[in-house]
Amino acid sequence: MSRPDIPWRDLPRLWTILRRLVPLVVSLLRDRKRWLWWGAPRPRSAAFHERRALQFVHQIATLGPTFVKLAQIFASRADLIPEPYLHALGTLTDRVPPVPWNDIERTLRSAWQASPDDVVQRLNREPIAAGSLGQVHRAQYQGREVVVKVLRPGVEAVVDRDVRLSRAIVDAVYARWPHIHVMGFRVVLDEFDRHVREEMDFEREAMQCLRMRERFADEPRLRIPQVETALTRREVLVLEFLEGTRIDRLDAQIAQGLVRPQVLAETLIETYARMMLRDGVFHADPHPGNLLVNSRGQLVLLDFGMVIDVPVATRRALFETIIAAIRRDPAGTANGFFALGMVAPGTAPETMTALVDTLLDIAYSETATIERARVVADRVMRELFNWPIILPGELVYFARTAALIEGIGARYDRNFNSIRVASPVILRMRNELLAVLLGDNGTREPLVTLAATLGALAGSAYTVVKRFLPERLAARV
Repeated sequence: MSRPDIPWRDLPRLWTILRRLVPLVVSLLRDRKRWLWWGAPRPRSAAFHERRALQFVHQIATLGPTFVKLAQIFASRADLIPEPYLHALGTLTDRVPPVPWNDIERTLRSAWQASPDDVVQRLNREPIAAGSLGQVHRAQYQGREVVVKVLRPGVEAVVDRDVRLSRAIVDAVYARWPHIHVMGFRVVLDEFDRHVREEMDFEREAMQCLRMRERFADEPRLRIPQVETALTRREVLVLEFLEGTRIDRLDAQIAQGLVRPQVLAETLIETYARMMLRDGVFHADPHPGNLLVNSRGQLVLLDFGMVIDVPVATRRALFETIIAAIRRDPAGTANGFFALGMVAPGTAPETMTALVDTLLDIAYSETATIERARVVADRVMRELFNWPIILPGELVYFARTAALIEGIGARYDRNFNSIRVASPVILRMRNELLAVLLGDNGTREPLVTLAATLGALAGSAYTVVKRFLPERLAARV
């Protein structure tokens, strides 16, 4: 890791970041060694950790949108952040005060080279949503209801500066403490840098939305907004306005029989299974604000700023890892973890195999009650921080999606069982999944064997996700 020079103009911001975070970081380090480099660990009560987690979140919130969005990513990284700090990070939101209309109008005029009122009609000056990167206004275009998403002026420079300074801080820490968790922080920073730049390019978001519309054109249960390409620029995105109710606020519709939770869960599972395993084009920002249900009971998918391409090699490795887990093969599953880049450098294969053996025992426990499963899940989440595991971005997003589905299902049905729901969905997809994931791979196993095990794919995958990601994570995402 290199140490980039920091321009003089950025020093005040660097000082602000350090002043907010260093005292808390030092306090955390002293929990392990009282005098940082030596000394016994300091005993801390659960109440103390809860208080310090709240202080940590408050300080991050004062640092602005870059750090809030970073914290939201870390809120899914149990391999890097221990509890209760993980839960506290999940409470952060990137809602911010709206940009004044004069600044928005200036951006639109520059992008369209015309007065906004000459391009669209009934443009509402009050935004319907305001986030850390952009805000959204309703309007009409050629008689159609649309939304106009505008990039916050100056946000790119702010994000660029904060990411550079964060890298410099992490690299300096790594030079003194070359630890797996510090390296994991740098990996997350690099991933965040790439994805946040993509989120700030609205022409790219428009392209991803068009890709999704094309791939799901044959799916009547799903609605994806049309793109007004003639009006879309790098800093302005114009989309069809689609109405609907947030997926976590459907109690009235369900009570009236307008929405069936079982059908909704099946649609969610099939939609994201097609993205992750079949298409390799994955909507990586699943949260209730981006998932609506309209008056016809269709699932409405919004916000394509964070769409990732999952290489077929990664999908195949994930598929083969799950097959090994289905067969309760610790060595094969551990090999899959290595293939997926989930294991810290220098970890001995036998160490990973022993850990996987423990995970498989938990996943396949025949006697585990729901309460016991929750207790075990809590234990795994606590221990994951100390295990030599690094979660690649694709798997983190997949786990977040699975946890979202589990949380939504449980919200509307206390007896919801994701295994029973997912298994027939994946079975219906088995032929196309086999064709896409295996193709002409010379090392593939006989199709008969794979087809026989594929029926258990959903059950095993979601069992692992459900038991390794407790309900609090499902609630956060």
